[in-house]
Order: sequence, then C-alpha cells, then structure tokens
Amino acid sequence: MPIYTRTGDDGTTALFGGKRVLKCEELVDVYGSIDELNSWIGLITAKGKKKKENGLLTAIQADLFTIGSTLAGWKGDLTELAGRVGEMEKQIDVWEKQLPKLTNFILPGGSTDAARVHIARSICRRVERQVVALSQNQSINSSIIKYFNRLSDLLFTLARTINKDANVPEIIWRSRKKA
Repeated sequence: MPIYTRTGDDGTTALFGGKRVLKCEELVDVYGSIDELNSWIGLITAKGKKKKENGLLTAIQADLFTIGSTLAGWKGDLTELAGRVGEMEKQIDVWEKQLPKLTNFILPGGSTDAARVHIARSICRRVERQVVALSQNQSINSSIIKYFNRLSDLLFTLARTINKDANVPEIIWRSRKKA
C-alpha cells in the first residue's frame, strides 16, 4: 500500500474517527508543531552521545506522538502524562545540581548539540502557546499544558548540561548599548 492516498489533495486531512478538516485549522497546526518538535528531538538523539539522555528523549518522543494523536481524536490514555511531568522535574533537579546557578539570561547556543536542543526548546514553547490557545476553543487535558511547560524547562536545562559537559561556556546576554 503506498504512502499517498490523494485524499488530502483538496487541502483537508482526516482526524481519528474519519472527520475531515482543513489542513490550516488550529488543531492541525498544533499537532504539526508537535511533529516538528518530535523531529528535532529525533535529530538530537541521532547526534547525541549519552545513552541515558537519549533514552529519556526517545520516551519523550513517544509521549509527543501520543499527545498529538490524542489531540487529533485518538481515544488514548493520558493518565501517565502527569507522572511524566514529575519524572522530568526529577531529571531537571539532578542536572541543576551540577550546573552553576543562573544569575543572568543566557543566549541560545554554545555547542552545536546545545544549540539543537535550544531550537527544540523554542519549538516546545510555541507548541505550549498553541495548546493554550486551542484550549480556549475546546477541552484540552490540563496535563498536556503542564507537560509542554515542563518539557521546555527540561530542554533548557539539558542544553546547559550539554555545554557544561563539553566545557563550552554559556553565552551571557548583555544589552546592546546605543551607539
């Protein structure tokens, strides 16, 4: 069976259950952004050298697929999502104990690997904003919003950890002076 169906050639896509919606609808935009985030995390794991972090990120990829599918109408079970938020908090706490305390804003970047994680983090923040906007028009499991909020914190902390482990200094943000 080929990957193409031609059913989307008119600018629509099918949700779980068969309902067809325009590809430009807010819901489709949200799960498209979740897919983009998932792809960036896939790139991070493909380039990553740490098995523990890769295992965590692969589990997050599975969560993202579940969340996107659920938003598209799949009757999946999100009861474990709240527990995942707690797991992310524990990992953030472990990493933060090994990092210098933040006293300034830092610019995204440093090492190439950390920069990739910062891109994923900024996409995650966009997804979070989109999910909040979507929640104004339809019922959204509150664990989904919490999940993306915590995931962006985890990705920020991971980027800092990657830079520390690579002995790459963080780039401190300094306001540009007027000329």
